[in-house]
Amino acid sequence: MTQTTLLSYEAPWPVHCLDWCKTPAPGQQHRARSAYRLALASFLENFHNQIAVIGLQDERVLVEDDYTDYPDFVTLCEAHHGYPATSLQWQPASATSFAWSQRSPAVELLASTGDALRIWEYSADGPPPSSSYVGRQSQNSGGHSLSMKIALSGPKQSKVQSSTTGAPLTNFSWNEKSPNLIVTSSIDTTCTVWNIDTSSAMTQLIAHDREVYDVAWLPGSTDIFVSVGADGSLRAFDLRSLEHSTILYETPAPKNPPPPSASPSTSARPPTSPLLRIAFNPSDSNYMSTFHMDGNEIQILDMRSPGQPVMELRGHHAAVNALGWGSGDHPLLASAADDCQVLLWDLADYTQGPASPRSAGSRLNSPRPDAKKKIVTEPYMAYTANGQVNNLAWSPVIQGLQMNTGHSTSPGEWLAIATGKSVKALKA
Repeated sequence: MTQTTLLSYEAPWPVHCLDWCKTPAPGQQHRARSAYRLALASFLENFHNQIAVIGLQDERVLVEDDYTDYPDFVTLCEAHHGYPATSLQWQPASATSFAWSQRSPAVELLASTGDALRIWEYSADGPPPSSSYVGRQSQNSGGHSLSMKIALSGPKQSKVQSSTTGAPLTNFSWNEKSPNLIVTSSIDTTCTVWNIDTSSAMTQLIAHDREVYDVAWLPGSTDIFVSVGADGSLRAFDLRSLEHSTILYETPAPKNPPPPSASPSTSARPPTSPLLRIAFNPSDSNYMSTFHMDGNEIQILDMRSPGQPVMELRGHHAAVNALGWGSGDHPLLASAADDCQVLLWDLADYTQGPASPRSAGSRLNSPRPDAKKKIVTEPYMAYTANGQVNNLAWSPVIQGLQMNTGHSTSPGEWLAIATGKSVKALKA
């Protein structure tokens, strides 16, 4: 019997954000299906948006062909979010061992950004549902719950959802080493570092000349983060010396810039192509991936040789919407675009020189900083969706599963993608 390599879910609304859980649900460590939970956020142009947690209906959907009459995923719980979430993430795996001052060990944290940074508590400690009705799309009666804990916005924080007054937030990064730290990016040109354990802003800084679209902690660091924005620059910041930042990359100025506007309010700086996303390679944090607004290519940058990309990935035929690195020993980079394609890129052959030792003390896969830009046109794998792919999320490496029916699954990663109202989970 073959293992399932594709799982599906149909949401009642267009899916904008999604993330795969990093830790088992509290009290559910013994249940294998606990590793197959995703958080989803809707995109509706009104104040009636939702976030939801979905999970496997039954472990048997992973192996049994005759289980196709039932949905793979069911809705475990959902909550009102107001404006659409711009990003949604589960707590890092390190959160389970962190010494929180105001958190019950029976809850798992979710965070979202939009008009504020919101921290949610997910709980799955209720009794099993008494109903034997199979196929229901909601299991709220099963004890799953999702409730907002705090909303943080602007220089002040509020425990009341309606009193947030800060500028809209575009994205955030959750620190894996210190899971009490979250850095957010905003359209007001700032980045803010929050301590969610004390519900306070640690520092706020003007990061860019224009809107900031994404931010990411340097893996393993609680001081250094990078950001990208509408001014077309990638910048690095160190909380230990905030008086200056390092510009790691700036998009080239257009060859034929439009004539200057007569409006005195426009900046004298020539227009550049905004950078929308930034993500570190988890196995070698020298490397970052980014892409331009309306761009088909993905740029791979090396922190040791700033100024220009060391690689450019050319496989998409329409604007790229999302990218993300896997978390295995040999992480792949996934990208998704308006061309309905999801591409997986294996960059190990391009980043590791033949004489580069792979000793425990060295940075893995580190090229010479003076290497010229490589053009990569052949992805490792491709998947064609039935529509434009808006977002993606990797699972952690999920252990193999031994079922009481005698069936088993092999360990590995899954990649979840969002296309309209559909969510697909692909076995990588």
